[in-house]
Amino acid sequence: MALAEGNVVAASAPADEESEPPTSAAAPGAAAAATSSSAARPARLPLARVKALVKADPDVSLASQEAIFILARAAELFVETIAKDAYIYAQQGKRKTLQRKDLDNAIEAIDEFAFLEGTLD
Repeated sequence: MALAEGNVVAASAPADEESEPPTSAAAPGAAAAATSSSAARPARLPLARVKALVKADPDVSLASQEAIFILARAAELFVETIAKDAYIYAQQGKRKTLQRKDLDNAIEAIDEFAFLEGTLD
């Protein structure tokens, strides 16, 4: 979500601010991080794979590139959300690595993930 918010801020900035070079007070890696953001590649999931999954559904006859992109972005946001919530449970267990039990705990504890109960069995 931070990348999306950053893109909105950058898009709303005046044109002359965007062309200024970074100041010396900026972190050395800030310029590199800005160029490697999602602006270079708007979707992280391979769109061809998402399209193949959509076409595998017999109820779908046509899907536009925009629809494929939106589905890919929605999947990315979903994975990001559940991973962040599961990471909270890993931190409670004083671990940095997510385990299946962390995902199970997130699914059981958060109402938005109720539709996933029993899917990881």
